[in-house]
Amino acid sequence: MKGRLAVLWVLIAAAVLAPGASALAAKPPVETRKIAGLSAPAEIRIDRWGVPHIYARSARDAFFVQGYNAARDRLWQIDLWRKRGLGLLARDFGPDFAEQDRAARLFLYRGDMAAEWAAYGASAKTDTEAFVAGINAYVDEILDGRRPLPREFRIAGTRPDRWAPEDVVRIRSHGLTRNAGMEVARARILCAGGPGADRLFKKLEPDWTPSVPQGLDPCAIPADVLKDYNLATRGVRFDSARRRLAAEAPLPDSQGSNNWTIAPSKTTTGRPILANDPHRDHGLPSLRYVAHLEAPGLSVIGAGEPALPGVSIGHNGTIAFGLTIFYADQEDLYVYETSPEDPGLYRSGEGWARMMTVRERIEVRGEASREMELRFTRHGPVIFADPSGRKAFALRSVWAEPGASAYFGSLGYMNARSWPEFKAALANWGTPSENQVYADVTGRIGWVAAGLVPGRPNWDGLLPVPGDGQYEWRGFLSQDELPSRVDPAEGFIATANAMNLPPGYPVAERKVGFEWSNPSRIQRIEEVLGADGKISLEAAMALQTDPADITSRRLLKLLAPLKSDDPLTARALDLLRGWDGRASADSAAAAVYLIWTGKHLGPAVVGRAAPEKVRSLIGGGDQAAVMDLLDAPGSALGPDPDGARRVVLLESLGAAAREAEARMGPDPGSWSWGRLHQAEFTHVLAPLAEGRDREGLSVGPAPMAGTSLSPLAASWRAEDFRVTSGASFRMVLDVGNWDASRFINTPGQSGDVDSPHARDLFPVWVKGGYLPLVYSREAVEAATERVLKLSPAR
Repeated sequence: MKGRLAVLWVLIAAAVLAPGASALAAKPPVETRKIAGLSAPAEIRIDRWGVPHIYARSARDAFFVQGYNAARDRLWQIDLWRKRGLGLLARDFGPDFAEQDRAARLFLYRGDMAAEWAAYGASAKTDTEAFVAGINAYVDEILDGRRPLPREFRIAGTRPDRWAPEDVVRIRSHGLTRNAGMEVARARILCAGGPGADRLFKKLEPDWTPSVPQGLDPCAIPADVLKDYNLATRGVRFDSARRRLAAEAPLPDSQGSNNWTIAPSKTTTGRPILANDPHRDHGLPSLRYVAHLEAPGLSVIGAGEPALPGVSIGHNGTIAFGLTIFYADQEDLYVYETSPEDPGLYRSGEGWARMMTVRERIEVRGEASREMELRFTRHGPVIFADPSGRKAFALRSVWAEPGASAYFGSLGYMNARSWPEFKAALANWGTPSENQVYADVTGRIGWVAAGLVPGRPNWDGLLPVPGDGQYEWRGFLSQDELPSRVDPAEGFIATANAMNLPPGYPVAERKVGFEWSNPSRIQRIEEVLGADGKISLEAAMALQTDPADITSRRLLKLLAPLKSDDPLTARALDLLRGWDGRASADSAAAAVYLIWTGKHLGPAVVGRAAPEKVRSLIGGGDQAAVMDLLDAPGSALGPDPDGARRVVLLESLGAAAREAEARMGPDPGSWSWGRLHQAEFTHVLAPLAEGRDREGLSVGPAPMAGTSLSPLAASWRAEDFRVTSGASFRMVLDVGNWDASRFINTPGQSGDVDSPHARDLFPVWVKGGYLPLVYSREAVEAATERVLKLSPAR
């Protein structure tokens, strides 16, 4: 059904492009604007789906117009991104934000800016200067009254800021690096339960047993040691009661992606197909923004983050590129002994080293500004200190290195024209660590694992380490030390954040990382792509929106011989025995299964198999680890492991069935996953808006298929099953026949809540639909809804 819906939407979208389909396409309205800072005339052709196609006479002007357009369409979003990242929230929103500002400033890049710009390539600085000049041109139009102040600023009572080029790259805290939180949690589990107590916490791949670093006391790690780190890095939401920003933690496995690249020998088109759907937390507006830039020497279309120049996922007419997180370990928590006489001194070898102190002034709305003191060791910012206990803690992250601004390195590869050029451009890629996939018009396909991965010669990175000098990074792994592939015999390469180090990779020597995403998504993707027959564009779209949860096969096999005297549990067993494992919105079995595996099964297993002292720390456990234990329970479940497993399965399933009944009524015929699992996007300002200002600040709810473990990724929160994260953008590229390519953003391209393109893509996205990603001038003109003709202001 989902595949048919994808095809249906493709046909609908294609029909829109047919000759004579719309008079609007022939004569779109034209608006002229004179723009200060533009060098020569340019135009923005906005298509029916809100995608801006930018045509300029130089690359410099293309980036300038991209910045101007980003401000035109996403100003509130990028302004808040900048203020959060630079630690400027308290100035606009008051004293409740002062601590968050202090935390954000701990993680700003503070190194040499010449080295920073050089890390991204020769034109990175000038491209960014042009992009920021474009943003500022639009901001100036608002500040001097030529453009209306967007409604979001009126609701918040704020005004947009002008930018400096350095603002774009100095902000690091929005990037996805890892694994400080896992280090802290694992230390606390080992403290409470001893060796092996973390078995259900996270499955380590390749198989590995953590070792406690010499000199580390796991019990010395405070529960709130990452408070500042979390303040600086988490997403933000307004709290209407206190008019402050409240942090929300990301869900496990919610920050990932799928991508694949298929050789011509495996496609019905005879050309490569490249597909990508990055998964992030949902919101209004979307994290991703689709744009098209055309100028002499520059031709690129795809998705990026609206506050950055260029695009990171897309194509340039010769090559196609896409990315997913490669779960390398890019962080370490350091534990220091501090001097009893002076807490600013920390143990270093046989002596003491002094922390560097930086004093910053934080402006606060409605109050006097505050002086804040930031401290740094040689490893990074001090994020927690306990002078009475003579301890301090600092986080070392690749963020502090030149070239580690998240996604900014895409400026280096988006103009590549061949596999060697693409790979060379990724040699200095910083963050996030990514699986970068590739395809080109010659038929070549490839994959590169790229990112700054520290060399750890004498520890595995799974626990905090003493900061006295025993545990120091030894540079970073080179590109040759990270895996890559080109033109494999099987005719495709796919990644989905799961462990994909090749057989024979020197894990013990290089220690890239051991904490990967659940393998269910990649297993399903490889199952489909590896089957006999060739893959069409429609099949690739159907796979991106495939709700099959492959883990269900293992669990259904365990349930098959079981019976229950409890009528509700027996009814749940009957439902699951007839289920195909697809989490469709209309499936009653999917509802039971996902309530069971998402809320009841894991805690039941942990309650049986984990030491009592660590159960609250492990919670529901890691589903991959839980499944391994259920498949081979052994002594972990007691003297009668098979009997204990039967009790755990039936009791937890019964609890899930009772919850299903409580939420959806006594008749299983009326149950469905979509009754619970609903997509609804709400603007960050919704809690503060009143009256008519609330209009357009949400979209949905709508029933949605999928789970966090299906290719159609749709993670949800336990209290109400609301969809919280998944594909922020989907793209399927017909490499070489570019106008046949398809995409979808959600809930719309625009971040202007009064724009017709703020929410218009949500109905297509939630049903698994796609729209044309038009590229040729002819196709763009046929799809144009509106034209902005720009000329220099003299």
